[in-house]
Amino acid sequence: MAIGVWISLFAYFALMIGIGLYAMRKSTSTSEDYMLGGRTLSPKVAALSAGASDMSGWLLLGLPGAMFVSGLGSAWIGIGLFVGAFFNWVLVAPRLREQTVHYGNAITIPAFLANRFPTRSMSLRTVSAIVIVIFFAVYTASGLVAGGKLFESAFAGVINIGGLSDYATGIIITLGVVLVYTVVGGFLAVSMTDFVQGCIMMLALVIMPAVVLFGEGGGGFTQASQTLNEVDPTLLSWTEGLTFIGWLSAVTWGLGYFGQPHIIVRFMAIRTLKDVPIARNIGMSWMAISLIGAVSLGIFGRAYAVRNGMDVEDPETIFIILAELLFHPLVTGFLYAALLAAVMSTISSQLLVASSSLTEDFYRLFFRKEATDKECVGVGRISVVLVGLVAAVIASDPDSQVLGLVSNAWAGFGAAFGPLIILSLMWSRTNGAGAIAGMVVGAATVMIWIALGWNGEFMGGPGVYEIIPGFIASFIAILIVSSMTADAGEYQHITR
Repeated sequence: MAIGVWISLFAYFALMIGIGLYAMRKSTSTSEDYMLGGRTLSPKVAALSAGASDMSGWLLLGLPGAMFVSGLGSAWIGIGLFVGAFFNWVLVAPRLREQTVHYGNAITIPAFLANRFPTRSMSLRTVSAIVIVIFFAVYTASGLVAGGKLFESAFAGVINIGGLSDYATGIIITLGVVLVYTVVGGFLAVSMTDFVQGCIMMLALVIMPAVVLFGEGGGGFTQASQTLNEVDPTLLSWTEGLTFIGWLSAVTWGLGYFGQPHIIVRFMAIRTLKDVPIARNIGMSWMAISLIGAVSLGIFGRAYAVRNGMDVEDPETIFIILAELLFHPLVTGFLYAALLAAVMSTISSQLLVASSSLTEDFYRLFFRKEATDKECVGVGRISVVLVGLVAAVIASDPDSQVLGLVSNAWAGFGAAFGPLIILSLMWSRTNGAGAIAGMVVGAATVMIWIALGWNGEFMGGPGVYEIIPGFIASFIAILIVSSMTADAGEYQHITR
C-alpha cells in the first residue's frame, strides 16, 4: 500500500480525534451539552450533519452497487429519498425544534414523546427507547460492514490484528476511531465531524464520476452510453423492466425520513427557529449533488468496468476499486477517507442517539432518578461503547450487504416513529394510547414482514418494501386508537 494513502488516512483520523478533543472542552459538562450540543448548531453544521449522518456507507457503496447491477431503475431510491428529506425539513424540522423546547425542553425523542403525552409517559419512553436501541444496533452494524469491506478490498494483508481477517480488522479500526471522538466529545463532536465528513463525501462524489467518465479509459458520455446499451439496454431506462411494486418500494424509502431519530435530532439542536430554512436549503443542495454523484458513479462505473475488462465480484466495492485504480495515492487516501467519513458520520450519530436513550430513558428513569448531569454523561459514554460492541457482533458476517441492513433498519424506524412524529406535531387529537399503538404496530409489522420474506417475494410477485405496510399500519393505528380513546389533558392545541 502506497505511503500516500496512509498519509491521507492518518491525517483524516487525526482530524476526527482532534475535533473530539476540542468538543470535549466546549460542550460536555451537562446532559444537554453532551447529547444535544446545547442546541447551538449553526445552519450549515446542522444541515451537513443531518445529511452526513443520514447517508452513511450506503451512499458510496450500497447505492452505486445497486446502480452498477440494475441501472437507472435503482435511481428511484435516491429520488424518493430527496423528496422525503425535503418534506422532512419543511414539515418536521421547524415544529420539532419549537415543540421539544415547549414540552419540557426534551433532549431525546422518547423524552419529547413522554412530555407530549404525559399520561403514558413511562410506557412511551420505554417502548421508544427499546425500538431505538434494537434498530440502531442493526443500523450501526451496516456502517461497520462498510468499514470492513473497505479494509478487506483495499488493505488486504496489510494490517494484521491478532490473526484476524482483513474484514474483522476493518470493523475494529472503524469502530475504534468512532468511539474515541464520540465518547470524548459527545453530540458537538459528532456534529462537527459530520460537517467535515459531509464536505469530504461531496467532493469525492464530484471527483470520482468525472474521472470515471472523462479520464483515461472513460470515453465520455457517448462511449459510456454505447457500452451500457451493448451490455443491457435496460440499464439506461428509468422504467423498463421495473414493475409498479418495484417502483413503489424504491420511492417509498423517502417515508423513512420522518422517523429517523439520528436525523431529526439535528432539528432539535439547531440554534434558532429562524435558522431552519437556511439549513434546509444548504442540506438539500448538498443532498442533490451527493445523490447525483453516487448514481453517476454506479452507472458509469459499470460502463468503465466493461470497457476495461474489469471483473467486479462485489458491486458494492466499485468505489473502492476505482479509487485505487484511477488516482494518485494521496487522492486515493482522500477517497478512502470519504468512504470512512460516510460510514463514521452515521455510526457516531446512531451510537449517540442510542446512548442518549439508554441514559435518559432507562438509567435515569428506572435506576437513578436523582443522577447528576456528570453521572449521566459518564453513563452515556459507557452506553456508546456497549451499543458499538453489539453492532460489531451483528456485523461480523463478511457476507452481509450494506444496503440490505440499512433498508431493514430504515424501515423499522420509519414505520415505528414516522407517523407518530408527524401526527404528534400536526394533529392535536393524537394521544398517548395512540402513540404507543402506532410504535408497536409499525415496528412489529416491519419485523413480521421481513421474517416472512415478503420484502423479497409477495403473493407470487416481487417483494414489497417493508416500510410501506409498516408505515400505513402505524398511521392507521394511531388514528383509530387516538379517536377511540381519551387521555385527559392531552388534547392541546398546536399552533405550528
